[in-house]
Amino acid sequence: MNQSGTFYGIGVGPGDPELLTVKAMKALKIIDVLIAPKTEKKSDSVALSIAQPYLKPSVEIIYQTFPMVKDFAEETEVFKANTDEILHELQSGRNVGFATLGDPMFYSTYIYIFRLLEPCGVKIVTIPGVPAFLAIAAQIGRPLAYGNDILTIIPATADLEAINTALDHADATVLMKVYKNFPEVVDALKARGMIEEAVLVSRCGLDDEKIITDVAAHKQEHLNYLSTILTRRNHD
Repeated sequence: MNQSGTFYGIGVGPGDPELLTVKAMKALKIIDVLIAPKTEKKSDSVALSIAQPYLKPSVEIIYQTFPMVKDFAEETEVFKANTDEILHELQSGRNVGFATLGDPMFYSTYIYIFRLLEPCGVKIVTIPGVPAFLAIAAQIGRPLAYGNDILTIIPATADLEAINTALDHADATVLMKVYKNFPEVVDALKARGMIEEAVLVSRCGLDDEKIITDVAAHKQEHLNYLSTILTRRNHD
């Protein structure tokens, strides 16, 4: 019987392949199978395109489709089927990597797979990655938090009431996944004196990256899912 392989959750960062950690690059070079997650609406995997330069030629790519859900329990069967496919590869003695944008333990699909695999007794190695908001802060020269700042991170996919409540108490702020309710987010930031300091970056580190400094003027623009706003309250 073959010894079980190791499962690697690999954070590949926001988009620039040079932002991968040394540990992530080493893992990508030794895996036998790479799980490339994608949504129902997309035929490609951004995480795969970032990881591609570091993969060995013989690696097998397995595309797995994941629904975009807020609650893991909503789509248990889908995640279970994907987990079973991964388990099959591991039990065949192959090392399996799961490439995920940003960091594996931060608003990631990987978390659902990790939770299902953890009780199965397989070896799991989770490799952290650079979240998009940190890459954005470095790129645009915006200190994210300093002194005694309290940083608030808000998924813009949350209910608008929850977003507003978080903004009421926020100073330095990151709004992630700003795409569905962008106009409402702009209005919420305006109402709290946070729009002037807002910078929006879409698809950070990718070829079609977009930086918007006058966020209010683009209120009606259609945004990509990978869109993030950095802002802070204007105390003047």
